[in-house]
Amino acid sequence: MIELGKVQTLQIVSESKFGVYLKDTNSPKEEKVLLPKNQVTTDMKIGSEVEAFIYKDSEDRIIATTSVPALTLGEIALLKVKETTQIGAFLDWGLSKDLFLPFKEQTRRVQQDQQALVALYLDKSSRLCATMNVYNYLSNTSPYKKDDKVSGIIYEIIDSFGAYVAVDKKYSAMIPNKELFSQLKIGDWVETRVTEVKEDGRLNLSIRDKSFLQMDTDALQIYKELLKYGGFLGFNDKSSPEEIKNRFNLSKNAFKRAIGHLYKERKITICDDGIEATEYSRK
Repeated sequence: MIELGKVQTLQIVSESKFGVYLKDTNSPKEEKVLLPKNQVTTDMKIGSEVEAFIYKDSEDRIIATTSVPALTLGEIALLKVKETTQIGAFLDWGLSKDLFLPFKEQTRRVQQDQQALVALYLDKSSRLCATMNVYNYLSNTSPYKKDDKVSGIIYEIIDSFGAYVAVDKKYSAMIPNKELFSQLKIGDWVETRVTEVKEDGRLNLSIRDKSFLQMDTDALQIYKELLKYGGFLGFNDKSSPEEIKNRFNLSKNAFKRAIGHLYKERKITICDDGIEATEYSRK
C-alpha cells in the first residue's frame, strides 16, 4: 500500500499531462499516486521503478516526490524554523511544502530562524506534522558505555527530574537534577559524560567530568572568584548547598573537594566565616 511519510519503491503504471502515476505492485489495492511532471526524468518509463517520498501537497492531495526530506515518519531531525504564525510554526525539511509544527506540539515557543528537534508523525486528520515531544521516538539501544563522552541536544526540562537529552539526535538520555549545576535550556547542545547505562538501555549523563578530574577545574574557578573579590569569600564547608549552587554552580561535595584541594596546595586558608587566599590577609 502507499504510505504517507515514507520513502517507497513504486512502479510507473500510467502517464498524463500532469506527470506519471505510481503504484505499489505488491499491494492488491488499486490506489495510485501522482509524481508531478517537474519530477519526471527522461529515463522514467511505464514499468520503471521509482524511489519516492509520499506526502500531501498544499491542497491536501496525496502526492509523490523524488526529493527525500530531512526526516521520514517516526524519525527525528533538527530543522530550521522558517515562519511562525497564529496556529504554529513551519519548518524547512527540504520539500516545497514546509512542515507544520502545531503550538500544542511545541515544548517551548519557537521563533523564526531558530532550530527545533522534532519527530514526524501523522495527526488525527492523516496530515504529516512535526512534534517536539520526541521522547517516544528516541532509541534506547545506544552503543555507549559508562564514562564515554557524548553530545546531544536538550529537548525537555522537568524540574522534578532533570534535563532530557537526545544524544546524537537519536538516543534517549537524561541529566538528573543532581547533575544540573549550570543554567541549561531547551535547545542547548551539551557535551556530557555517561554516568550510567540503565537496565532499559537509556543513559544517565553528567555535564561534569569524573570528580578527580573535575576537581582542578572547580578549584581554579573558586580561586579566580577569591582573587576577584579581594582574596576573601564568605563560603566554607558550613555553607548551604543552595548558596553554593547559586554562586558557583557546584554541588556542596564538589565545592568541599575543591577547597580541600586548594587548602592542601596552601593557596587558601579556611576560616570560620569563609575562605581566604593565602597571598592576601585581612589582618
